[in-house]
Amino acid sequence: MGLLLLLTFTLLSSWRPVGAQSPFTIRNVNLVIEPGNDVMRDTNVTLRCQAVVSTSDKQLLSRAYRLYKDNILVYTDTTNSSEDLVYQLPLARVSNTGKYECQIVIEGKSMSSEPKKLTVTGLSTPELHLSKRVLNEGEEVIAKCTAPGEMGPIIFYFYADFSEIKEERVNKNHVEVALRFNGAGIRKINCSYVALIMPNSVRSEQSNIVSISVKELPLNPVLEISPHQRVYEGDPLNITCTIGDFHSYSEKVHVYLSQGKHLLSFGTNKVNYSKLAVANEPGEFECRLEMGKVAKVATATVSVTELFSVPTLTVSPKDVFQEDEIKLICRSEVYAPERLRREELVYTIDPLRSHLVSGRGAGIFSGKTLPYEFNYTCSAKAKEIVKHSKTLRVSPKVPVSQPKISVVGRAVLGRPFQILCQSDKGSLPINYTLWRRNDLLKMAIVKQLPQKALFNVTIQRPDEISQYMCDAQNKQDRVVELSKRLNASVTVPVSDTLLTVLPDLRNIAEGDRLYLICSINGTPPVTFKWYRSGRAQPLSTTTSNKITLDYQVPEVSREHSGTYYCEAGNYANNVRSQLVTIDVRFERTAVSVWTERPSKPASDEESSLASHEPDVEYTEVVHPQPADPARVPLRKGTDTVYSELQNAPHGVANCCDYGSEEYAELNGEQPEINHTHLDGYNHHDLPVPVD
Repeated sequence: MGLLLLLTFTLLSSWRPVGAQSPFTIRNVNLVIEPGNDVMRDTNVTLRCQAVVSTSDKQLLSRAYRLYKDNILVYTDTTNSSEDLVYQLPLARVSNTGKYECQIVIEGKSMSSEPKKLTVTGLSTPELHLSKRVLNEGEEVIAKCTAPGEMGPIIFYFYADFSEIKEERVNKNHVEVALRFNGAGIRKINCSYVALIMPNSVRSEQSNIVSISVKELPLNPVLEISPHQRVYEGDPLNITCTIGDFHSYSEKVHVYLSQGKHLLSFGTNKVNYSKLAVANEPGEFECRLEMGKVAKVATATVSVTELFSVPTLTVSPKDVFQEDEIKLICRSEVYAPERLRREELVYTIDPLRSHLVSGRGAGIFSGKTLPYEFNYTCSAKAKEIVKHSKTLRVSPKVPVSQPKISVVGRAVLGRPFQILCQSDKGSLPINYTLWRRNDLLKMAIVKQLPQKALFNVTIQRPDEISQYMCDAQNKQDRVVELSKRLNASVTVPVSDTLLTVLPDLRNIAEGDRLYLICSINGTPPVTFKWYRSGRAQPLSTTTSNKITLDYQVPEVSREHSGTYYCEAGNYANNVRSQLVTIDVRFERTAVSVWTERPSKPASDEESSLASHEPDVEYTEVVHPQPADPARVPLRKGTDTVYSELQNAPHGVANCCDYGSEEYAELNGEQPEINHTHLDGYNHHDLPVPVD
């Protein structure tokens, strides 16, 4: 019973459906290079591909082997044998050098070996063979160079007397080339080659040396020139190019006559050529003969003396202005007196316009310059020889126009500013000069754009601005162009800012209309600002063309009490007034008021007067009556003012209607305040400041 079970299990284990694949796996593929990876030339090399395959039965599997060199398939084989694949490289050459890889494929499965590098060193010595050893000039000889046993691609090199004369690349181990030699003598010929083993190359040794004998042909060119010495421009030259004993050769001989790179004539066996001698042409003539591949040359040099030099064209004077008188001078500086008299030279100018006439002396043309650029050339002629000068461009300069004088930016009294002097027309360089009355102050030279003539000045009085003038000049002997007087506004910095209060400071009662009048010295427009101490933002800001402006509170209350000041500024500066303290009372009384003089550094003049003036101002108030702002004397500067003021009752607003522009909140919940101009008043309407 046990035997029967064992037999049944064995049969079931070995059974598989018809057409089913046998289980297998490719475990390893290895490539072996024998006798080694580095071998010398002519070594027998074996490439062995070993594959390890595991299978579940003894059935032989079909194996496909593929052998690659540098990723290129070089051999393939299919077998059912499990033996190694063997690939032979008998007598290995350098061309066998490369990376080899073996691949096995079994029923769709594949595996490759690791690549192995085979390096073969040593090239075979090249062999040279020539078709003949004796030849004539220009005759061909066939040279064959062979690299025994090697494979392409190969580059072959041929040498004559150890100098390279030929190069050929082929995909085989030999090459044939045709060589020719000019000149008689013994030549030593050899060759070598380079095997291209990508990405490298290997150079062989030199081949055997083969000597050949080259015989010279008794064939020479003959070049004859008449005359050969003391040749002048215009002399006739007769030139002959020929060969000697050319009748002894059946092959045609071609001759070519050249001067420099210019071919003068050509023909068979002989040519004649005539021409006039010209100076400054190439003086070397060449006679060249060609028979087949043979070429021989004879040369001769002819020196030609100039009859006269190429003329030069100049202008006088060099710096010319439009409509100026000029001279154009055409002159050949050198001539051959033994062949030519100077008066034989005839000069012409091109183009000869109506503005130019021939002057005294040959080659001199005079007239006026054109108002624009113009090109001129001139010619010198003698003995039928004509020579032309280089082109002369005459570019007349433009006279400077009357300059304009102006202020750059703003002119501020007492501060440096710039004056620009500029002409609309005029060729550079231009000399500019700044004058004050008759005094020369400064000079500037404008040599190129965008340079400008700028002068730094400072004035102390506004009327000084009109004392400046400038002039411009771009030619020494021309009249200097003078500008008009400088006409520009002068900004006087703000000074003597004064805050005046109406009604009187000691008699301001609730309900009164309060006027804060700010006056200054300086140039409008002026920006006025009124401040209450303790606040960063102004109560009001206004820009005006007047020098006196007011700010008003239509109806004051106790909450308006405090310290006030004004600030005024123009383009030059900003100046703050003195502080004024306002104390609003419930009712007004007649009082006498003492006010302090505003603090200010005194000028020398003021210092001299200070000793005669009191240090305080005294104002006597007699009766509380309405105040008229138009009667309030204002101060310029900080001069002491003594005046009579009257208290203003609550009805002051009915007396003087100040109008209304805008209201600004002064303090918390306190009443609105009004800023206006006094009715119809400007700085001309105000009382004249007390001096």
